[in-house]
Amino acid sequence: MRFEVVTDIGQKRTVNEDSAAVFEIQDGPTLAVVADGMGGHRGGDFASSTAVRILGEQFMKVDNLASMEEEDWKDWLQDTVLQVNRTIFEIAEKDVEYKGMGTTLDAVLIYENKALVTHIGDSRVYTINRNEILQITKDHSFVNILLDSGEITEEEAARHPQRNWIMRAVGSEKSISPDFYQIQLDEQTYLLICTDGLSNKVDNERIKAIVTSDGDLHEKAVKLVELANEMGGEDNISVILASPYGSEVSQ
Repeated sequence: MRFEVVTDIGQKRTVNEDSAAVFEIQDGPTLAVVADGMGGHRGGDFASSTAVRILGEQFMKVDNLASMEEEDWKDWLQDTVLQVNRTIFEIAEKDVEYKGMGTTLDAVLIYENKALVTHIGDSRVYTINRNEILQITKDHSFVNILLDSGEITEEEAARHPQRNWIMRAVGSEKSISPDFYQIQLDEQTYLLICTDGLSNKVDNERIKAIVTSDGDLHEKAVKLVELANEMGGEDNISVILASPYGSEVSQ
């Protein structure tokens, strides 16, 4: 797969508390990670960058690739996310400057024609092709609880004053339970991992139209970020966009 990573401070913030990176093992799997930090300028930036750094470091140390199967990778992701959570939580407990910090986390492990997703918070993973855009992850947010209970509609959720309140984050509690999803990839499907700086500003149909349009993968990723900024850019914006098999998806 080809990957493009774009992260932007947005129009209103003074610090970019997002982190995003792709880690590739030659002739092996790839790990794409997006994190959106919270807890003040210093804490949010530290939490998200620490999450991405630890996941990347641990991933590049995996040495028994030939014997790793799906359940092994799931166990590895679970253990590593728990390690990240402990690290951030313990630092926040000891240092008042970091008190209350945390981060969303979406880590996508891509191997062969599959992807294994681990998810905490309200950053998102989508699959996109010419026919549909599908949100793979489910937001751990206050608004999503209201949606699930039928108390508000999708339209009300989009403008709800507490739409940015998340109910689960890495590092904010002593223990954490990540969600897992399995994706079957094909040669027609893009993978998009993004923070809510994109998903809160640009609707699904516009995201789909940009991603499936003609053009270079980098240009598409940049255009998503630019559109979020044009729509207000109140938050940091991060995007990892991937197309399969080392080339653009044929239209």
